[in-house]
Amino acid sequence: MADDSVTPSTSPVPVAIDERRGLLGQVQYWFACLFAVGWTGVVCGGLAVQFAQWEYPCPLCMVQRMFMLLATLGAAYVVRHGMTGRISGSDYMTGWGLALVACVGGGFTSWRQTMLHILPGDKGYGSPVLGLHLYVWAWVLFVASIVAVGVVLAFAPVTADRVLPESPHRAVGRVVLALVALVVAVNLVAVFLLEGLHWFLPDDPARYQFFYDVHLLP
Repeated sequence: MADDSVTPSTSPVPVAIDERRGLLGQVQYWFACLFAVGWTGVVCGGLAVQFAQWEYPCPLCMVQRMFMLLATLGAAYVVRHGMTGRISGSDYMTGWGLALVACVGGGFTSWRQTMLHILPGDKGYGSPVLGLHLYVWAWVLFVASIVAVGVVLAFAPVTADRVLPESPHRAVGRVVLALVALVVAVNLVAVFLLEGLHWFLPDDPARYQFFYDVHLLP
C-alpha cells in the first residue's frame, strides 16, 4: 500500500525571516543607543551655552532639560536590558513608553515657551542658535522623537526576544550608560547652583544663587 503521507520539506524561508528579525532587533538596540547619546548631546549643548556664554536657563528651560533626560533614561532602559543579550517585549514597551511620555511633555513645554515669545518684536529668551532659539529647537527635536519612537514601537513585537551578540553591544552599552549618568549628575549640580537653597528658580535667573546663599560671593 502506497504511503500517501507528505513529508514536510525544510524551507529556508523561516530561517531567513528569523535572521531578518534578529538584524532588526540589533538595529533597534543601536537606535536606543543613538537616541540616548543624541539627547545627552542636546543637554550638553544647553550646558555649554549656560557655562560658556553665561546664559542662565529659565524654569521652562530647565523643565525641558528634565524631559530630555527622562527621554534619555527611557532609551537607557532599553540599552541596559539589551546588554543582557535579549530584550523582551515588555522591556521595549517600558523603555520606549517612558521616552514617549517624556517627549510629549517636553514638546508641550517647549511649545509653551515658544508661544510666550511669538509676538512680533519679542526678541525671545536667550541667544538664537542657527537662527532659532533653543526652545524652538527643543520643540522640533521632541516632535521628531515622538515620530521616531512611534515607528520603533511598531516594530517592537517583531524585534523582541532576539538574541543580541555580546560584543560590541555590551561595551557600547556601558559607555552609553556612563555618559547618561554623567550628564544627569552635571545637570543636577547645575540646577542646584542656580536655585541655591530655595524651593523655586527665579523666572529670569541672573546668577548662581547657591554661592550667594553660602556667602561665597558678596
